[in-house]
Amino acid sequence: MTYLNDIDISSIDTIDDHLIDEFYRAEVLQNILSKALTYIDERVKDGLTLPYFADIDAALWQSKPKALDIYITDMVEGKALNLEARGKDYATNILSYPSELPASVMDLMPTLPLGELIICHEVLVREASEQNKSLAQHISHLLIHGVLHLLGFDHELGQAEQDEMEQFEIAILARLDLPNPYLA
Repeated sequence: MTYLNDIDISSIDTIDDHLIDEFYRAEVLQNILSKALTYIDERVKDGLTLPYFADIDAALWQSKPKALDIYITDMVEGKALNLEARGKDYATNILSYPSELPASVMDLMPTLPLGELIICHEVLVREASEQNKSLAQHISHLLIHGVLHLLGFDHELGQAEQDEMEQFEIAILARLDLPNPYLA
């Protein structure tokens, strides 16, 4: 069974520790991310290929614990990171940086590093308000979205890829008793 063994949560100095404690507690994020990885693990058993882990044997993927880094940032740094990573001059909600380690290295590691998610908290707060969602619900959705990106899924490649990714998100959120985020 796939599980998240190690989650490292850090933030820029401008993010208050109370905010991290309220919205990004490790045990809460661990539950969300474990549901996402368990769902993906079930799809792998059904033959799903993970684009960034295609060179790794499915049994190895399923047997190794996973590790993930999460970094919470502010608008200023979020904008700079989005410009550097994607050439877009605005702060985005979440950025995903896959580990991109070669399969031969991952075979030797006791834990599979998925990569890093960078969350711009202020953007999430604004979007949750605009979409009439709770912040916790929106954070859950975007964590799942980000993990799917770390596995190699990309909604920007075309409609079929977008539909697949959204269906995964909807199914995982349902396991958390959260509604479909794409319904008006």
